[in-house]
Amino acid sequence: MRCPQTVLLLLGTLSCWHPSSAQGEKYPTATDIRWSSINLKTILDWSPKPTNYTYTVLIRGKYFKDWKKKCIFTTDTTCDVSDLMKDPKDTYDVRIVSEIRSPDGIEESPYAEGPSFTPYEETIIGKPVIRNFTLNKELNTLTVLIRDTPTPYRFSNNTPKTVRDFFPNDFTYTLFYRKASSTGKKQQSSDTNEIVIKTDKGEDYCFYVQASVPSRKVNRMSQNSDELCTSSDAGGFDIIVLVAVGIGVALIVFIIVLSVILCKRKNRKNEEKSKEEEALNAA
Repeated sequence: MRCPQTVLLLLGTLSCWHPSSAQGEKYPTATDIRWSSINLKTILDWSPKPTNYTYTVLIRGKYFKDWKKKCIFTTDTTCDVSDLMKDPKDTYDVRIVSEIRSPDGIEESPYAEGPSFTPYEETIIGKPVIRNFTLNKELNTLTVLIRDTPTPYRFSNNTPKTVRDFFPNDFTYTLFYRKASSTGKKQQSSDTNEIVIKTDKGEDYCFYVQASVPSRKVNRMSQNSDELCTSSDAGGFDIIVLVAVGIGVALIVFIIVLSVILCKRKNRKNEEKSKEEEALNAA
């Protein structure tokens, strides 16, 4: 009889069976793959949310041909790939693999490819921040210092690389300014993070900063920084002085009132004591 051999063959086949390969089962591939990058911090997003499988992100640049893995076996639909994109001028390809944790890793998993991405041309320049400013009334100048925005990358000495470090000859700050009493606007640009303008004597100024990458055709300009005015600090100082004076006056008034009350109480006690002594003497 050949039945025992048939049973053994069937059991051997079942022992090699894996859920991912049953009936050629394939998991859904990623859709709507999107890049978002601000100041060279680059994130990938996609859909849908996985149920009984996971995702692994693969990144490949022109300068390194092998696919590099990121966010391995993740159940999220977002992945920070900044550390794989250290050369902003390189163009990167992406694959998102749909898979399960297979012990043998033999089965080829389905994947979806997203659009290519070149950080140098496509990362958005974030909103700049004015670190401080100085209005010199003797020299009639306004000096504005802008904070260079850090990126996720660092130099060999572990100091952070800024956005301007990645665009050494292709990055500009522009200061837009006006007299506080006027709406007429002027501008002055600089390749450094310090801008100095001439001012009129006795005038206050309001200003904001914009960063730009002049060589770009799209995404050239950043958002505007918050607008500041040279009178704001003085106004703030005046408010602090007024509050301090008010507190001081209130404290003085409180001390005077308390002194008067204590003095009256003491006089009242002395009067009562004198009356008691007079009554005893009369008796």
